[in-house]
Amino acid sequence: MTGELEKQVLKGVSRSFYLTLRLLPGPMRGAASLGYLLARTSDTLADSVAAPADARLQCLDQFSRAVAAKSDAPRWPAAILNATADSRERHLLECSGEIFTWLRSLPDGEADLVREVLATIASGQTLDLERFAGASRENPVVLDDDAALEDYAWRVAGCVGAFWTKLGFLTLGDRFSKSPEPELLAQGIAYGKGLQLVNILRDLAADLATGRCYLPVANLHDPAALLACHARWLVRAEEWIGEGENYAKSLRSRRLRAATVLPALIARKTLEPLRGATWEALQHRIKVPRSVVYRAVIRAFSQAGPD
Repeated sequence: MTGELEKQVLKGVSRSFYLTLRLLPGPMRGAASLGYLLARTSDTLADSVAAPADARLQCLDQFSRAVAAKSDAPRWPAAILNATADSRERHLLECSGEIFTWLRSLPDGEADLVREVLATIASGQTLDLERFAGASRENPVVLDDDAALEDYAWRVAGCVGAFWTKLGFLTLGDRFSKSPEPELLAQGIAYGKGLQLVNILRDLAADLATGRCYLPVANLHDPAALLACHARWLVRAEEWIGEGENYAKSLRSRRLRAATVLPALIARKTLEPLRGATWEALQHRIKVPRSVVYRAVIRAFSQAGPD
């Protein structure tokens, strides 16, 4: 069943990141793939918007306790399953038993890293549900300040950069990177936060339509203020993505460099049309075409150079 989870289920719920995971060296691939499946499980629970927020919070709590306590997967209520419109995501929830069995079969060190990163991710998703519980188009909720945005980006994505780094050194040792672990941890955290920030910038208009604003802007009703805040954080996103590109350059194997730089290349393609975009342009969600993703894979290998 692990083979099916790694290929069919994982491929179903991930478009571009599946390619990154398949490029990873074998010693890293299992724990990284499992971590992604668990993160997508908790994300699906949090995003089942047709279910009440209280029900989703309860499921997230059950999920977190099951991850931490090394217990069997919870049985998700019909209300959550029926609220999951995407058949691939519903199938993911239905495979929770097999996913948690995989977690229990991991070597202790790898399993501990997976549990650590999932605890942080789930805390961000729980905070998100609580923060925006009463949000609507008529009564929007906005993050208070820059620190709140950085904290959210750390919880749901920056921690993944730390996980990736710790897993690499654990499974590959000196074969992972030429850089010392503390330096790489800082770059990995910045990279993860940058990837999440790209999503926030891309989805600004769609999030506002549901009453959520992750950008700390003083006046949501002032398009000029929104665009200025968007432009400021776009510069930060580019800086953090640059940290990820430097991170990838330090890695020792060509496959690992290609796998690690690929999300940065796709993020750059997402940011291009956002630079200098008008408010009207931001109403149309940017989606990188599959053909561009495949070209990014080729470019990732060409940039990675020889082993």
